Amino acid sequence: MSKHDFPKIHFYDQDFVDIYNKTWTMLSDFCIDPKSGEKSPDGCFIFPENGKYVIGQFESIFSSFFLVYSNRNFDANKNIDYFYERQEENGAIRWQYDMTNDQPVLTSDNPEGIGMPLFAWAEFNLYHKSANKKRIKEVMPILQNYMAWIDATFKQENGLYAVPATASTMFNAPRENVCYPVDFNAAMAINAAHMSALGDILNDKDISFRYKRAYFSIKTRINSMMWDSSTGFYHDLDKEGNRLPEKTIAGFWPLLAEIPNADKSEMLVAHLTNPATFGTDHPFPSLSADSFNFKESGEGYRGSVFPFFNFMVIKGLEKYQQFELARECSIRHLYYILEALIPNDEKDHGAMYEAYLPCKNGKATLDGNPDWPKTNFMCSVGLSTIALMIENVIGLSISLPRKTVDWIIPNLEIMGIENLSLKRNLITILSNKSNRGWEIQMESEKLYYFTINILDQKKKTLPIPSGKCSMLIDKL
Repeated sequence: MSKHDFPKIHFYDQDFVDIYNKTWTMLSDFCIDPKSGEKSPDGCFIFPENGKYVIGQFESIFSSFFLVYSNRNFDANKNIDYFYERQEENGAIRWQYDMTNDQPVLTSDNPEGIGMPLFAWAEFNLYHKSANKKRIKEVMPILQNYMAWIDATFKQENGLYAVPATASTMFNAPRENVCYPVDFNAAMAINAAHMSALGDILNDKDISFRYKRAYFSIKTRINSMMWDSSTGFYHDLDKEGNRLPEKTIAGFWPLLAEIPNADKSEMLVAHLTNPATFGTDHPFPSLSADSFNFKESGEGYRGSVFPFFNFMVIKGLEKYQQFELARECSIRHLYYILEALIPNDEKDHGAMYEAYLPCKNGKATLDGNPDWPKTNFMCSVGLSTIALMIENVIGLSISLPRKTVDWIIPNLEIMGIENLSLKRNLITILSNKSNRGWEIQMESEKLYYFTINILDQKKKTLPIPSGKCSMLIDKL
């Protein structure tokens, strides 16, 4: 096996394996050298539109979460580094750049080009998948200057951040009159929490403490000002600080930021299984189904299901140990992606889309825009077909610096991963049924610690030696 093979997954539903493999094959079409427009393994990961090569901060940060599993066939840092290289003297990094001339793309509804501040979240994940501490040391000054620019430009006297709602990419969501978007403020909390964690990795007590304090400050304000106990939801605020009535997918970002306490998180999570709000057939719509503005046809951010936001919600559920719900929703979401890729109607050419219908199969629509949603928009779909597949459907969570692999097995099935490259260590973990009962077979080049949690009943951590070994689940 060469390092250029992607890790193989095993799962009882072969369609899931096929769509995972197909994603890796299609990704190379989007690795492009913007100067020449040619495909290149050293290029950036972009989706060309109308001959334009625009790179987006939101897409670049999110795509790093599945590119880390490519066994280094794709550089998971490449896009993010492009943004760091464009940082201005005042610390600003803009949300989009035209890669043909490296100029920021600024619009009338987002004149400063502010994007969702999630670089530290991405860096924390990259560190756990690569154990590259040197990189954190190098990027920390960039991240600090970026946070300082946001504070100087957007932080208001009430301690919250006032930015255009389009910063979160939700272009036509019914968020009129929003001054303090709940998603941006929660993203600042997520970033501050991860800045503090990166400070810990560097053993820098000052950075760790400073950003922890910033995190608690934002958390307190989001809880006191944006939470509505009558709706059990977090809402955007207008200029006067009044809560706006719409419930959008943005209200789930506080889960990922670990902002709600146990009572609030229960009320918030309940919406994800409530068909009247966010528990639609295809989880999760971008707008609550009980909204006057909700459209079953999707209509952009008026009900469509977006892989980016499903990933965010599912990672938020993990923070509250809601592993079963996270898995169930990941599987349902993947079935809808599959249905659109392999439709029953032979006249319909299947594809993977940027956005899907909330109540039935198929891609979402946007009145008057035949080019929407984007077709084979891999930088978002890969989050579902690769990252959710490995982390939530198969259930593996991997940290290289800690030398740990956690496997949450919700039910005993034939599944696992083969030849996943962790730095210079290839590992294989498979569960199989043999005549001796269920067993887990493992192979690794180096020692690591394996924590297995089966059906929430058995949890055990074992050191796994290098070489091949297997364990019987009944003996655990």
